[in-house]
Amino acid sequence: MSYTVGQIAAALGAKALGAADISITHTAEPQEAGEGALALAMSPKYAQSLAPTARAAMLWEGADFAALGLQAAIVAPRPRFAMAGLSAMFDRGQGFGAGHHPSAIIDPEAEIGEDVRIGPLCVIAKGARIGAGSIIGPQCHIGWEAQIGEGAYLREQVSIGARVRIGARFIAQPGARIGGDGFSFVTPEPSHIETVRDSLGKDESSSAAKGQSYARIHSLGSVEIGDDVEIGANAAIDCGTVRATRIGNGVKIDNLAQIGHNVVIGDDCLICAQVGIAGSTRLGRNVVLGGQTGVSDNLFIGDGAVTGGATKVLANIPAGRVMLGYPAMKMDNHIETYKALRRLPRMMREFAALKKLVSKDGPSD
Repeated sequence: MSYTVGQIAAALGAKALGAADISITHTAEPQEAGEGALALAMSPKYAQSLAPTARAAMLWEGADFAALGLQAAIVAPRPRFAMAGLSAMFDRGQGFGAGHHPSAIIDPEAEIGEDVRIGPLCVIAKGARIGAGSIIGPQCHIGWEAQIGEGAYLREQVSIGARVRIGARFIAQPGARIGGDGFSFVTPEPSHIETVRDSLGKDESSSAAKGQSYARIHSLGSVEIGDDVEIGANAAIDCGTVRATRIGNGVKIDNLAQIGHNVVIGDDCLICAQVGIAGSTRLGRNVVLGGQTGVSDNLFIGDGAVTGGATKVLANIPAGRVMLGYPAMKMDNHIETYKALRRLPRMMREFAALKKLVSKDGPSD
């Protein structure tokens, strides 16, 4: 895999400066850039550590590549965005072979598009449909009547449940699970947890002591996923109870996220690692949930809302609101509250001293 500086710049819609014919075989951090490397020095801070062996680098607008001791440079208006195209050019993939591996089990009634790669020990169930140009990595399972659009890329041990519908250019990282049953259970009489929830914990009468058993509510719905969606490693998306759980176009879900039954996620949302979204909650478009955000059930989060890491959402969030904390509140209010909380020990000592002073100097009986 080798490109010239000029070829890379043209592919990225960027400018090539200096010796555009220098051959590039890989990318490297500035301090490790040697022969054949394109150093990623996209700000003055990173350029300070450029190795003396570096010949070419991706730089920021206005950078003087010659003053940095370089022979060539690629300059993009937004270097980090150019990284998306650059990383795609140099991604060598996972080495999955072409064709269908002989150990794969493919039902005769499955529909496999042109140029689909199917790796070792995969199981493709009856009625499953896989779009053209897709890559199905080792040990994947595609369930009964599941549909995957063209250009999908499933890493190893991904499972897609029965009747799941997925659009084009889908990416799933290792161990992603799509189409498991929702976590839905019910007791014959009102349960202890229902009493606690309705009373906000005030009623502690022990229906729990009766030892109620739980009956499972089966998931009759499935999962519907739009185009250009990516699911992280070991993330899980549950089926809906009656209707489908729905994930919009362009949604990106990080590792270890949990999307509950009946959840609806709008287009271009970003769901970071270890986020949990409880059943029947709806997200608008372009929502960002920071890592370890927890969202309670049956809520609505408006378009463009953002939560910081470890935020716990217990009520609806209007469009555009930035939230942080437990319980979630406006980020600026949370920061102000947190500052006050840190001052509490000192304030309590001062209060105790004032109380003692008043008690000592006050009128006596």
